[in-house]
Amino acid sequence: MKELLLQYAEYNVWANKRLIDLLLKQEHGLCDKEVVSSFPTIKATIMHNWSAEVIWLQRLELAEHPQWMESIFTGTLTEAFHQWQNTSAELVKFIAKQYDDRSFTHEVIFPDRRGDISKMQVGQILHHVFNHATYHRGQIVTMLRTLGVKDIPSTDFFAYARKK
Repeated sequence: MKELLLQYAEYNVWANKRLIDLLLKQEHGLCDKEVVSSFPTIKATIMHNWSAEVIWLQRLELAEHPQWMESIFTGTLTEAFHQWQNTSAELVKFIAKQYDDRSFTHEVIFPDRRGDISKMQVGQILHHVFNHATYHRGQIVTMLRTLGVKDIPSTDFFAYARKK
């Protein structure tokens, strides 16, 4: 399990970077244009995706008071991109430092956004984090296409695996 989760974590870093590199080349303001999706803008989708990675990492590290970045972050979008990449890299480090597969069966107990107490195994949390990120990256790609962006690089796992 560790090897598979580590591969997904590294893929997550790679896919996020490809998307970020593309977004950094776009016209100023593109990420603030409204497009019908789960979130109204690319920026809001990115903030949600990064915030989710942060909150899950904090939960995995048993932080006493985890915080949603999308509600407290006041920096620029470029700064958010940098911090998102750092968070994704921290997920890789978290997995790499686990001793063996038993670490991924440990249950983490945490309050959800409504304050209800939930619990999930570490491996399930990580699987969710990477699946969630893939879902929202796909939305961002669709939003970019809707806004007329061309030459969007593939962020599919298949593309990642071929490069390895």
